[in-house]
Amino acid sequence: MLFTIEHKWNSEPVMHEPVTISLKHGNNGLQMDINAPFFNDPPAPPGPSGQPFPGLWDYEVVEAFFLNSEKEQYLEVEICPHGQHLVLFLSKRRIIWKESLPLSVQVHKTSRKWEGSVILPWDYFPPSVDQFNAYAIHGSDTKRTYEALYPIPQDALKEGQQPDFHRLEYFRPFSFCTLMGKKWKQPQSCLWKM
Repeated sequence: MLFTIEHKWNSEPVMHEPVTISLKHGNNGLQMDINAPFFNDPPAPPGPSGQPFPGLWDYEVVEAFFLNSEKEQYLEVEICPHGQHLVLFLSKRRIIWKESLPLSVQVHKTSRKWEGSVILPWDYFPPSVDQFNAYAIHGSDTKRTYEALYPIPQDALKEGQQPDFHRLEYFRPFSFCTLMGKKWKQPQSCLWKM
């Protein structure tokens, strides 16, 4: 599965090579590969590469959200070109109940591009994932840019509206069976037992 982020959060087109996210079967989880332009703006977070970094969304980052739409439970995964990451478990809109879980992230960057790869353990996914969205953020101050795989349609925008990546109603249908085969069943997660 290959996803290409071609729009800003408000459905305006991006004006650079788009971010791509590839999902495929990995050892004991889902492999997520990112290919993105490297803006180096803002500068790297002040935390060690390879470690969770709270508030990573304030930096240059690519994010993937996996949602169980019935229960409004979702996994948010953020990867930064400098190697930091953030994994959040959320219930309902924005209610974080588990965060900063470990990940082994591989990142390679040049002066113009970066690539990231990670295996997301099946334990990290809420039961019955059926929707997905992805985002990319870069820039500082007035040049801050918020991009969305499935943006808010222009006819649904309201005056003064700001970017909000937790608008679950704009996520779109997603099925692991597309990758794994029709008979595949999502493994149960011991981490999502609440």
